[in-house]
Amino acid sequence: MTAATRALICDCDGVLIDSEAVAARMLVHELEARWPDADIEPVVLPLLGLRIERVLEGTAAQLGRTLTASDIDAIRGAVEAAAIDAPSVPGIAAALAEIPLIKACASNSYTPYVRAVLARTSLSEHFGERLFCADTVALPKPAPDVYLAAARGLQLTPDACLVIEDSVTGVTAATAADMTVLGFIGGGHASDAQIEALRAAGARHVFDDMRQLPTFVAQWMEHVAIGLD
Repeated sequence: MTAATRALICDCDGVLIDSEAVAARMLVHELEARWPDADIEPVVLPLLGLRIERVLEGTAAQLGRTLTASDIDAIRGAVEAAAIDAPSVPGIAAALAEIPLIKACASNSYTPYVRAVLARTSLSEHFGERLFCADTVALPKPAPDVYLAAARGLQLTPDACLVIEDSVTGVTAATAADMTVLGFIGGGHASDAQIEALRAAGARHVFDDMRQLPTFVAQWMEHVAIGLD
């Protein structure tokens, strides 16, 4: 396979945009305002990477609380409004420019949000219209739907796709799609525990500096070329 017949597929939040910590803080803030007597953060943090609705539903279930549909819509709006101003992940623009592969974004966020943050950070030039988001598939991550949709949209087989993910949810989704996955822990929300969690979920390597990404991509391309991947 040549570079033109392989693809790099990136998650958005936490890989392209350093927004997960911002989103987590806003989720906690919104829920504390509604449930001031609850210990929110330890419940929310392990659920990051899921759709916001599922994070909220899971948190409410674990704490024995309830949220109305209007609560969920309001919290999602607050989180997206905060996250849309987050900066790009340090080094990602230079890394993408160096990598000679087709590039796509596969996100658990909705298309308008992803389009907006990529345009604001000038990353959209690397992805064009190759955006595959939760509002365009039947099931969000950790289901493989969005990654399988990306492969179909790119007219590639899953083994021709290399994925960058920062959450167990995302790594699980890409692994289920039979794609090779690299785990990234360089965002503002990263922790040491995340390293083993991402490996356990199926990440081939885990790294914390986007300057390393072109090297990992080159190694993967070499392995694919000689049939080791």
